[in-house]
Amino acid sequence: MKRKEWIEKALEAIEKNDPASQDRFTNKRYPGFKALYHHRSVHKLWEKGWERTARRLSEHWKHKTGIEIHPGAKISPGVFIDHGSGVVIGETSDIGEGSVLYQGVTLGGTGKRRQKRHPTLGKNVVVGAGAKLLGNIKIGDNTKIGAGSVVVKEVPPNSTVVGVPGRVVCKVIKETGKKVNASRERLPDPIIDALVALEKRVGELEKQTKVISGDKEDKLKD
Repeated sequence: MKRKEWIEKALEAIEKNDPASQDRFTNKRYPGFKALYHHRSVHKLWEKGWERTARRLSEHWKHKTGIEIHPGAKISPGVFIDHGSGVVIGETSDIGEGSVLYQGVTLGGTGKRRQKRHPTLGKNVVVGAGAKLLGNIKIGDNTKIGAGSVVVKEVPPNSTVVGVPGRVVCKVIKETGKKVNASRERLPDPIIDALVALEKRVGELEKQTKVISGDKEDKLKD
């Protein structure tokens, strides 16, 4: 993709996902925009075998923006990194078009062999602040990862994942188009849901125990 087209997609992603965005001149000064823009050149050097140069430039922009992107990472146009401080993107990561990463996100690797060991994100994936995605896993299109989640398994498309370890708590059903908890600000808590269900079950058992106890007392009176 040509430089002008790439910039247009990057700016559109900022305008779409950041309500605090102002004019395009200001948006170009975002750390996320700078990190992604310069990663394009760094990645080309890496692919051509200029690994040491790519490394040095990558380190330079890491210190400038607070965002660490390995030169080998593949990032599609239209990706948006919001704020970005503490974001780490590993060597074999692959990020699909339209995805959004918030501050503190880690796309980390597992294993010591030089092979695919980092996550692959589909299109329009939203990864909340502080979430950790580890290993050679695939995250399906249109998936939302809740803030602080730790994801170590593959996630199907159109899902919502929260928790440690990350669990799929919501999925859009294609046949009906039904969406549950689609808002990224109102993600469900699977632990709270389990406790509520347990409390309800305990209440039912207490009622049954009282009924049984009452029957026994009536029999003893007779």
